Amino acid sequence: MENLQTILLLVVTSSAIWLFSKRVGAIKQSIHSGRKLQRQDNPALRLRNMLLVAFGQRKMFQRPIPALLHGVIYVGFLLINLEVLEMMIDGIFQTHRIFGVLGPVYSFLTAANEILGFLVIIVCVILLYRRNVAKVRRFTGVEMQKPQTQDANIILLVEIILMLGLFTMNSADLKMHQLEGQTLAGFFPISQTLLAFFSDNLATLHVMERAGWWFHILGILVFLNYLPYSKHFHIIMAFPNTYFYKTEPVGKLSTPEHVTHEIRAMLDPSYQVPAPAEGEGPISFGASDVKDLSWKSLLDGFSCTECGRCTSVCPANLTGKLLSPRKVVMNIRDRQEDMIYQRNEDTKLSGGYVSAEELWACTTCNACVQECPVNIDPVAPILEMRRFLVMEQSAAPASLNAMFANLENNGSPWAFPAADRFNWANDIVTVSKN
Repeated sequence: MENLQTILLLVVTSSAIWLFSKRVGAIKQSIHSGRKLQRQDNPALRLRNMLLVAFGQRKMFQRPIPALLHGVIYVGFLLINLEVLEMMIDGIFQTHRIFGVLGPVYSFLTAANEILGFLVIIVCVILLYRRNVAKVRRFTGVEMQKPQTQDANIILLVEIILMLGLFTMNSADLKMHQLEGQTLAGFFPISQTLLAFFSDNLATLHVMERAGWWFHILGILVFLNYLPYSKHFHIIMAFPNTYFYKTEPVGKLSTPEHVTHEIRAMLDPSYQVPAPAEGEGPISFGASDVKDLSWKSLLDGFSCTECGRCTSVCPANLTGKLLSPRKVVMNIRDRQEDMIYQRNEDTKLSGGYVSAEELWACTTCNACVQECPVNIDPVAPILEMRRFLVMEQSAAPASLNAMFANLENNGSPWAFPAADRFNWANDIVTVSKN
């Protein structure tokens, strides 16, 4: 029977890992389809950013209450993984509580695990209340439709159920050992209080313990394969996303190399624009679809937590304009998903998923970039889509077209000759003399 359990565990685990790897491979391929972008410089600074922002959750502390709630789940997730590791080792090698040899250290870990598991249940209930009853404003928006709301609720409910399965396993195991006059390794402050609700029949307790064990293992494997299809994929993607975040000043605009070549050729007729690499067609200016964005912008799409912090500080959104930075990032991910599964192939990112009105509402203040807890940059794809509208479709707003004409004719954004540029200074001198 134990050998059958080991074989079944190996088959189920291998299948789950294979399915997860297949999905991650499709996402990786989609991300690599983006334009090249150099993000290999200064590895020490990048590692520091990743440890502080992704692992240390530094940006979460800008809002203390959500930070506390998220922190409980985050620390609980890290500790519970140790118990999952122990359960997997026990299942494969037919041992029982193999980490019990650690003695007092194991008692501390199991106690901390149980307390955090109990706190996770409380926090999940609070978060369900915030989303579904209190209806916090940043959890709403045109992009937050039923699937997105259900996604968050599903994860929270799954976490509650997984914790209950863990307590069922521990309580049944603890009571079996007590009835048999044995001592179970570890300390279980929560499960200890639940023993009165469990049967005194050893056979029943054994079934409950095994049921709780399998339920928790299978729940973890299902959760693993659900992650790449949900916003909770940021649990994994936050680490590479923060590592590859730009090290330049936040407000520094990008200067695409192929645009630079064209400008140099315009200013210097003798300059030769490098020919496209073999197998590559002409490179467009800006981005009309996800394939025209950098791979980092595509990585951002799969790293979004949908927390809405970016939109909650966006001045355009706060003044009633159509722009929502979160929606732009989610649209990038949605478009990548559609391309992976070959859906809506005729609908481009610019003009389809994201409207021109949204793009031109952005003030490029970078408040959304500053606020994002996983260092997503919504401004970068917005600027690229703007470039496409201006340089490929000549579809800039009238006010910008007027400015472009003034720059071309007068060398300044204003409609007067360059020779008159400092007349304001002469006026000041005249006024001061009078």
